Amino acid sequence: MTNVGATHKTVLIADDTPVVRDRFKSALEHAGHRAYIVRSAAELLARVRADLSEIDLVVVDLGLPHAGGVGLVRAIRKLDGGRLPILVFSGTITAAAEVRDLADLGIAGYVNEYSAAQHILPSLAPHLFPDSFNRRNSPRVVLGIPVAYRVANTIATAATLNLAKNGVAIRTMSPLDFSARARVRFRLPNATQDVDADARVRWSDRRVGMGLEFERIDAADQWAVEAFVDTPFVNRHED
Repeated sequence: MTNVGATHKTVLIADDTPVVRDRFKSALEHAGHRAYIVRSAAELLARVRADLSEIDLVVVDLGLPHAGGVGLVRAIRKLDGGRLPILVFSGTITAAAEVRDLADLGIAGYVNEYSAAQHILPSLAPHLFPDSFNRRNSPRVVLGIPVAYRVANTIATAATLNLAKNGVAIRTMSPLDFSARARVRFRLPNATQDVDADARVRWSDRRVGMGLEFERIDAADQWAVEAFVDTPFVNRHED
């Protein structure tokens, strides 16, 4: 997949696991972007300090040696003044309190460090090109689960890009037009019942997919979605 739009972006990837760093770096560079990789908290903060004006996105492992956890994100915020979008590798969350603290620090969301190579660019694109995706200011959970959506008598199936409390992004090369209405159905991991919602298309890009905002959803389904998004993402893997 190529990058969305003509502008090439610079992403800072902080992880002490070579296979994770290399997979994300390769996916970004294949799409024409620049990827800086760092292996420690000290390297990360030094790079942010030196190249703040060049960096478009930070993807960080909270388990970096010696100075990990929420304190690492707090240190980034002291340097960037809240400017940089920050994604956290979901498997490095260790406690529910971290999710709340990270939300207070204004992180952009979470990304699965075990994502397959073909899923990496779609998961990062909404954060690299926010204007194209009309993103809301709430964290996204990046995951690929089956989703069905119906318009009139036509039903299509696809996979999710990510899930937020107020909507879902779908990976498809044939997205609906902006503002179109659809009925969506999907099942959260480990759930026993489907989530059903009436939704409206809020962004649409034929190179990536579309984002649908929930307009009407059962209270129990809304609670299930919110609980899933707020749950620590330890050991949550994509297929």
